[in-house]
Amino acid sequence: MSGPMQCSSQPQFMTSVGRNNRSNGPGTPLIESIDVDQIVIPEKNSWKNLFSYIGPGFLVSIAYIDPGNFETDLQAGAQYKYELLWIILIASCAALLIQSLAARLGVVTGKHLAEHCRAEYPKVTNFVLWILAELAVVACDIPEVIGTAFALNMLFRIPVWCGVLITGLSTLMLLLLQQYGVRKLEFLIAFLVFLIATCFLVELGYSKPNTSEVVRGLFVPELKGNGATGLAISLLGAMVMPHNLFLHSALVLSRKVPRSVHGIKEACRFYMIESAFALTVAFLINISIISVSGAVCGSGNLNPEDQANCSDLDLNKASFLLKNVLGNWSSKLFAVALLASGQSSTITGTYAGQYVMQGFLNLRMTPWIRNLLTRSLAILPSLIVSLIGGSSAAGELIIIASMILSFELPFALIPLLKFTSSKTKMGLHANSICTAVLTWVIGSFIVVINIYFLITSFVKLLLHSGMSTVSQVFAGIFGFLGMLIYIAAILYLVFRKDRKSTLPLLESDSEPVAAGHSTGAGAEGSLGHLPREDISSMQLPQQRAASNLD
Repeated sequence: MSGPMQCSSQPQFMTSVGRNNRSNGPGTPLIESIDVDQIVIPEKNSWKNLFSYIGPGFLVSIAYIDPGNFETDLQAGAQYKYELLWIILIASCAALLIQSLAARLGVVTGKHLAEHCRAEYPKVTNFVLWILAELAVVACDIPEVIGTAFALNMLFRIPVWCGVLITGLSTLMLLLLQQYGVRKLEFLIAFLVFLIATCFLVELGYSKPNTSEVVRGLFVPELKGNGATGLAISLLGAMVMPHNLFLHSALVLSRKVPRSVHGIKEACRFYMIESAFALTVAFLINISIISVSGAVCGSGNLNPEDQANCSDLDLNKASFLLKNVLGNWSSKLFAVALLASGQSSTITGTYAGQYVMQGFLNLRMTPWIRNLLTRSLAILPSLIVSLIGGSSAAGELIIIASMILSFELPFALIPLLKFTSSKTKMGLHANSICTAVLTWVIGSFIVVINIYFLITSFVKLLLHSGMSTVSQVFAGIFGFLGMLIYIAAILYLVFRKDRKSTLPLLESDSEPVAAGHSTGAGAEGSLGHLPREDISSMQLPQQRAASNLD
C-alpha cells in the first residue's frame, strides 16, 4: 500500500470527540487512531483470503435464528406442519441476495447504510428513518428478552417475569466481550451458531419427520387456513430484518480490503460466499425447528394436554411438549439452544443499534449506556405483558414484534436497493440490470403482501370489534389514513432521485482529509484509510485514545 497508509504519525480518522475540534461530516469516524487488531487482507489473489473474510456473515446470521424465529417456526410447524417451509426457502434466498448488497455497499464506498442515508436524505426524512431503525432494533430485542427468560425458566424454573429482569444483566457480559475486539466476537458467535445447529439436528434425529412431506413443503407453495397469511408474514419478518442491513454494511468495514477494482470485486465475492455459508447454516436450523415441531404436533399419539399445547404453541410450551414426547433431555437441549440464541442476538442487536445511531445522528454513545437504553425499552413491555398475561401473552408479543419488523423492512431495504443500483455511488460495482430487477421484485413483493395483510386485518378488526357504527367509521378513517401515509412514505423513497455522489473509495482516494480542508460533496465521499477503526474496535477505548492525543 502507499506510504501514507503505513504512516502511524498521522491519525487515520478524524474525530468529533476529544481535544481536537475537527470537522463533523457524514463520513467522519468518531474514534482517534489507536492500536487495534486490524484484519488485513493480503494483496495477492488467493482462495486463502476467504478465511480472512469469515466472520461478519455469522454475526448477521444470528438475526435469522433468534428467539423470534424460534417462536414463529414452532407455530408454523405446529399449525401447518411442513406447509410453510417454502417461505423459509424463499426468505433465505432473498436474505442472501439482500445481505450481499449490504456488504457490497460497505466494501465499495467505505460507508455503511446509515451513513449513506444521513448524507443523502433531508433532515426530516433522515430523522424519521432513524426512528424507524431504532424501533426495529427494539422490536428485535423484545424476542431476545422473552426468549432468554423462557430459557432460564426451562433450565432453572425461574418465573418468566424474573427472567425478563435477569436478562438485563447480559449488558455486563456484553461489556466484558467488548474488550476483546471484533475477531474474537466473531469466533464466539460462530461457536454459538454451531451449538444451536447441533442441538436442533439432534432433536431432528429423534423426532423423525416424514422426509417426503418435508421436501414437498419446501418446494410446493401453500397458504391454507385463515391464519396462514399472517404467520407467513411473521416468518418473513423474522427472517429478513431491517436492522441487519445496517449491521452487515458496517461489519464489513472491519477488514482492510485492497482498494483496487480487482480487490473490491474479490472482497464482494468472498463476502457473498461467506454469507452464503453462514445463512445456509441458519436455513438448516430454521428447517429443523419447523420439522421438529411439525413431527411432534403431527404425531397421532398425543395426549389432550399436548394437543392443547400444539394448538397454541409458544417457546415455553414447546419445552413441556418436547419433554412429554421426546424426553427430558430434549427439553434441556431446546433450552440451551434458546439461551445461546437469545444471548448472541443481544450482542448483534446492540451493535446494530450503535451503528444506526452513529450513522444517522453522527453520535456514538458509550456502549453500556446504549445497551442499557435499548434493553430497557425492550424489557418494559416484555415485563408488563409477562406479569399480566403470563407466558402465553409474552409469546404473542414475539409474533407482534416480528410483524413490526416486516412492516419496517421497506424503509431500510429501499434505500439499500437504490444506493447499490446507483452508478454515482457504486461506480463499476453498481447492481447489474438482472440483479436490480430481481431485488426490486423481491422488495415489491414484501411491500405488497404487507399492505394486503394490513388492510385485511384492519377490516376484520373493525367488523368484529363490537364498536358502534360511528366509532367504526372514525376508526376506519384514521386507520386508512395511516395506511395511506405508509404507502406514500414508501413511494417517496422509491421515486426520490438520489442527489449525492459518493464514488467508490479506491486506493488513489485513500489520503486522509485534513480537518478544515474538506469542501463540497466530494469531500464527504472520502473516508481516508480502511479499515474503519470505529468498526474494527467495536468499543470506545477513551483512555487509550487519550494517550495518543498527546
